Amino acid sequence: MKIVFDIVLIVTSLLMIVLVLLHKGKGGGLSDLFGGGVSSSLGGSSVVERNLDRLTIGIGIVWIASIVALGLLLKG
Repeated sequence: MKIVFDIVLIVTSLLMIVLVLLHKGKGGGLSDLFGGGVSSSLGGSSVVERNLDRLTIGIGIVWIASIVALGLLLKG
């Protein structure tokens, strides 16, 4: 069971890194590095940002749940 939570934690950690870097920055930053030209064409599309926010929050909840589950498994 611990191996399953380890794999989930690794996968969700990598997804969180990618999703956070994909968010539109308030200034020039890493988000402009990966899609400077693309972000200008999608700048008016709030649906894309909203879906990215929802996906990031969902993955974050799974990430936190896997950390708590691993902590409970290691404690007991």
